[in-house]
This record gives sequence, C-alpha cells and structure tokens, in this order.
Amino acid sequence: MMTPMPAARPIHRDVVSYVRRSARMNESQLKAWQKYHHDWVIEVDAAERETSIAPHAHVDWTARFGRQAPLMVEIGCGTGHAMTALAETHPQANLIGFEVFTPSVASTLSRLARHNLSNVRLVVADGAQGVEMLFEPASITELWTFFPDPWHKARHHKRRLVNPRFAEIVASRLVPGGVWRLATDWADYAEAMLETLDANELLVNSHDGWAPRFEQRPLTKYEQRGLDAGRTVFDLTYRRR
Repeated sequence: MMTPMPAARPIHRDVVSYVRRSARMNESQLKAWQKYHHDWVIEVDAAERETSIAPHAHVDWTARFGRQAPLMVEIGCGTGHAMTALAETHPQANLIGFEVFTPSVASTLSRLARHNLSNVRLVVADGAQGVEMLFEPASITELWTFFPDPWHKARHHKRRLVNPRFAEIVASRLVPGGVWRLATDWADYAEAMLETLDANELLVNSHDGWAPRFEQRPLTKYEQRGLDAGRTVFDLTYRRR
C-alpha cells in the first residue's frame, strides 16, 4: 500500500526564517518517499501553518530511535549531504534533521538508504519551532545551522533564523558543554551571528572570533556556488556553559 503524501493545510502568514517552495516531487523522489518514509520520517501534529508544530506535539526520541543516545540536530538539512556525512561520523549518536521542503526530504531518504544508515530521523517542519517544542531543556548535544537563508534586505532581517530569542532557546536546549556549529557565506549575516551569540551569557565562543572550517561538513553545491561567486565562508562554534 502506497504511503500518502502529507495533506495540505491552511497556511498562516507569520514570520518564519524560510520560504516554502513547491512540494512537487520528481519520479525518483516520489519513489523514495513511498519506500522509506516510514523508516526515517517522524510525523508531528501541525498548527495552522502547514510546517508549524502544534502546541501539544511531543516526540519520545528514545522510543523513535529504539535506543538512548546523544541527540544531534540539524536545521535545514536540505538534500542530506551534511546529515549523511555526520551520521556516518557519529554512529553513537541519534541525529534529527528538520527540513520544510518535502522533495529535499525525499532526496535525503534516498541518500540515507544508499548509505544504509539507521541513526537518522527527519521531521518536515519548522526547525526553530522544533528545537523549542520537541526537545527538553539540556537534551541536545550538538546543533548545526549551516547556511541558513541570509534574507539580504534590511527589512527582512527579522526573518533570520539566528536572532537573540532563538539563541536563548538553543542555549536552554543544549546540554552543558553542548556545541552549536554555524556557517554562512554572507559577511553581514556572519557579523550579526557573532554579535548575537557573543551577547548570550550561556554561550561561549570556542575560538577567538571565527572558527576554522568544520572538517566534517561536506562541501555542497550550495557552498561551492558561494565560493565560485567570490564569497567567504564564515564558521562559528559556540559551547553551552
């Protein structure tokens, strides 16, 4: 029996850090969704907006993975390049990826299957809400936000994922000593990230300013496109006190 696609829900026009693109899948993505959806995708109840999370939503991560292990989270995992590489590097951890673009999730499912990984779960929902609503305080070992939408225009900066409120949420969800790794190829956003996270009393920069490139992050087409355009990639690493 074929797994149905998620039903469309009314969209509430609130402020989010992403633009939701078409959910239309190509043939290979649709096949991957049908074949692997039950293995890796966790359904959570939505609120009014299709990718929002209902206030009562809850996930028992230990039950969903079938084991208790350190939790590592990526917001905006795209087509799964970083998630797959990190899952292979950290077999001892349970990895959760948030992505709002369903075709990208389907592509990630194909990638996970090819690499025969069992320590990943995916959630098609707003990752910022997910970190706040689906994780207990002091429960996340590492959080990754690689190349979030920079929202170039000043009037759109309010949509940027990394802001003071989200920094407070992340700090509360990280375990003591937990790590938040970030990367962007837009200099003004990098400076804003640095300023925002330095201002949070619970987060400590692990380096004197910018971090060296996170070696475990694979070079994606998106990052290469920025490099080809002459942009510099800025990495940051913060630890929870």
